[in-house]
Amino acid sequence: MKKLSWKKTGTTALSVLVVLSFAAAAYASEAGGHSAAIPREKWLDLLYRTTNFAGLAFILVFFLKKPFADGLSSRRDGIKDQLEALESRKAEAEQMYKEAEAKLARLDDEVNAIITEAVKQGEAEKAKIITDAERNAGDIKRQAEMAVAHELAEAKTRLKGEIAEQAVLLAEELVKKNIQPADQSRMVELSLDKVGGIQ
Repeated sequence: MKKLSWKKTGTTALSVLVVLSFAAAAYASEAGGHSAAIPREKWLDLLYRTTNFAGLAFILVFFLKKPFADGLSSRRDGIKDQLEALESRKAEAEQMYKEAEAKLARLDDEVNAIITEAVKQGEAEKAKIITDAERNAGDIKRQAEMAVAHELAEAKTRLKGEIAEQAVLLAEELVKKNIQPADQSRMVELSLDKVGGIQ
């Protein structure tokens, strides 16, 4: 759209008003000699009012054109600035949206990484517990074997003692059955010799 030139528009309007004023003045002077429907004073009044209106319009346009144009320009600049600010905010919102979307994607990855790490730690803990349990079971088994070996050794010792006692008793019995009075006196003599030899 072409920009409207106030100077050209004002000049054109003023020219039209001047031409109309001269036409009205010419018509009024021509009608002055005849009996016209509109008296000459009315035409002069119309010419005066039209000229006043044209002058006032020209003065208003001449003096108010710049503030009005500046006001429109500043309004246009303000709207332009608002649009730029809105575009900037829109771009920031889109950037924030993309960042939030990326964070959500990373969050899924982080959750998966945490789950994987937890499973890995759980497996390591499970392996450690199994190793500890196996070691404890080995310790308990060794302790049980040692206790059994100790009990077996004590049982063997007791059994040997009982067997020795039984052997002594059996030997005594055999000696009592098989010993003769001559053997008994010889043993007494041997014992006395030993006792005498000790002194």
